[in-house]
Amino acid sequence: MFQLGKTIVSETIIEKDFVCNLSACKGACCISGDAGAPLSKEEADTLATIYPKIKPLLREKGIAAIEELGTSITTSFGDLETPLIKGADCAYVIFDDKKTALCGIEEAYNQGKIEWKKPISCHLYPIRVKEYTEFSAVNYDKWDICDDACTLGAALQVPVYRFVKEALIRKFGEDWYLELEKTAAKMNR
Repeated sequence: MFQLGKTIVSETIIEKDFVCNLSACKGACCISGDAGAPLSKEEADTLATIYPKIKPLLREKGIAAIEELGTSITTSFGDLETPLIKGADCAYVIFDDKKTALCGIEEAYNQGKIEWKKPISCHLYPIRVKEYTEFSAVNYDKWDICDDACTLGAALQVPVYRFVKEALIRKFGEDWYLELEKTAAKMNR
């Protein structure tokens, strides 16, 4: 671990390689697990505002879940998340013609319908950020459904932090990212 500003960063994000391999995993991270994507209060508010623009792109099951549960949910721990369809798929998931799970929010962004790409927790994945009072913890989230992404990342020699560069800059700013690159250079990554 090392400190960058008000963050404590796991060296794993520099040491491990990762490049999403959607052709192998088919977007499993959006349809597996038992929780929705973590959201901040601001993101939950944004989702509520932009939902009418996203809705036409979503599946009927997703629309039904959102209209029953809301554009975001509050867990029993008080955390905000995207709703799930019957405890499985994220309600915002859509599928392409190859049956690959994609983000309906990001698709609306790509089509120019909205100006918000997607929740930062999704954009950062496989990095997870845990907010504490005095600092943020920045960690690599190892999940076996991403083994193909680790293999592809190793083949292409792309460390996790480079794969999620845009998201890290979005979350922490360009100066923070430049400091991260300096630390990685000292580690020969």
